[in-house]
Amino acid sequence: MFSLLALASSLVWGTSDFVAGVKAKTHPAAAVVGWSQAVALLATSIAVLFRSPHFAAGDWPLWAALAGASGSSALVCFYAALSTGTMGVVAPIASLGVLVPVVLGVLEGEAPSALTWLGILVAIVGVLLASGPELDGRVSRRPVVLACAAGAGFGITLYAIDRGSAHSVLNTMWGMRLTSAVMFLAAALWLRKAGGMRWADAPVLVFVGLADLTANILFGLASSKGMVSVASVLGSLYPVITAALAYAVLHERLRPVQIAGAAATVAGVVLIAAGSA
Repeated sequence: MFSLLALASSLVWGTSDFVAGVKAKTHPAAAVVGWSQAVALLATSIAVLFRSPHFAAGDWPLWAALAGASGSSALVCFYAALSTGTMGVVAPIASLGVLVPVVLGVLEGEAPSALTWLGILVAIVGVLLASGPELDGRVSRRPVVLACAAGAGFGITLYAIDRGSAHSVLNTMWGMRLTSAVMFLAAALWLRKAGGMRWADAPVLVFVGLADLTANILFGLASSKGMVSVASVLGSLYPVITAALAYAVLHERLRPVQIAGAAATVAGVVLIAAGSA
């Protein structure tokens, strides 16, 4: 059951990221994230009010704050990368955030299996192949750098969501959105800008906010019911959805070497999960 929840989270994440990436082509990525996170905060606040008791015990607030700070920062980097780079390349690179739980596990004394190390090697080779045109200067390297930063942030977020969800999935989701909303509100007041959004942009922002929230809830439920290592990887398969939508809707085309690289990256991520299970 938890595997289906994790796969569902990847489907929703992939669709949400595609829509947000397209919107970020015409609006600042930070504005897309800020407003969509505000929508998610409103939704989770309503859910919390109808829950009794409203707040669970435990240290979920700390994990929620970490997830909110890292997650919102990662989304800004990711949406900016999607809006300026090749989605079929950017999304697989960002999915390498799954390495973060592995690294943290090593620091905590865990010994990754040979299959995990093989997955890491395959994923790294895949990234180099997929991002080849970006790294050799034929196009801007900025999307690749942003995707790497997003991946690191996503990995920290997945780890924090798992720890917070052990106490309360809903409270962790609410705390994440509250942290994000406070961050973006402070930035908007400091810069005296709201991102230039209009009422016509509301449907897309509502969809992105609610879809991202739904994906996080699905992942939180999956990781709390099963192994976080497996849930993290199944949830990180969203690049397949994003790339497929970019191909179908935007008619995005990849060079053969990039297709091979993207496929190798996803395969490496799957191997990492299998080795960590």
